[in-house]
Amino acid sequence: MRSYLAAAVQMTASSSKEENLAKAETFVRLAAERGASVIVLPEVFAWRGPRAEEPPQVESIPGPTSERLGALAHRYDIHLLAGSFLEKSNEARAFNTSLLFSPAGDILAHYRKIHLFDVDIPGQVRVKESDTKKPGDDVVTSETALGVFGLSVCYDLRFPELYRQLAAKGAEVLFVPSAFTFPTGAAHWETLLRARAIENQAYVIAPNQIGKNAHGFADYGNSMIIDPWGKVLARAADKECFITAEIDRDYLEKVRRELPCLVHRRL
Repeated sequence: MRSYLAAAVQMTASSSKEENLAKAETFVRLAAERGASVIVLPEVFAWRGPRAEEPPQVESIPGPTSERLGALAHRYDIHLLAGSFLEKSNEARAFNTSLLFSPAGDILAHYRKIHLFDVDIPGQVRVKESDTKKPGDDVVTSETALGVFGLSVCYDLRFPELYRQLAAKGAEVLFVPSAFTFPTGAAHWETLLRARAIENQAYVIAPNQIGKNAHGFADYGNSMIIDPWGKVLARAADKECFITAEIDRDYLEKVRRELPCLVHRRL
């Protein structure tokens, strides 16, 4: 398929997994009815609560959440990117895992967040994702009927070398499901997203969480879909919603052909 509609879902996840999944299913249904062929959910969309309450939420894959999402993709005949949820590892820490499902409901790609958000500003904020999360190791792309997709999650956005590896593996669309908070979001979110699109000449689909989260921070929202020239095609309003934009593979090829910087790389 040379062009298709993509959707990014912006939502506020709570500590009720059932409510979150029901909300995600509603947005997926609405986006599919709008004609979206690929729908992307934000980071930790399935459950977001106090760190002390995480252990019972951690699942194996396949497991209840992955099977429910696979069935959802199959029901609406879409590619579905399950932004991220908690996956069991071989230790106490869980992986922050993103799954890509085919329209048949099969898992096409399995990405474990590589870069973990650890920040300690004395007297202001301390967030250490690595206390309860285990980093992944693999750079993940998936070749589909809609093109090659590259997977990442939130804090990965600050590490351009990951996206260059995704581009080198053929990625045409970069997924950035996120839970970017307000201060850094207001300062850096759009700039970083547009930079990743421009330097890799790829579409970027970046659904973000919005509103006050379980950790007491405000998430930035402003979910976006950006084209390979760095143009913001769609930006979410300040509420739970979804946005759509056309992914045009012919336009992507034109950008890469007329300004062939990916070919001009010297290693």
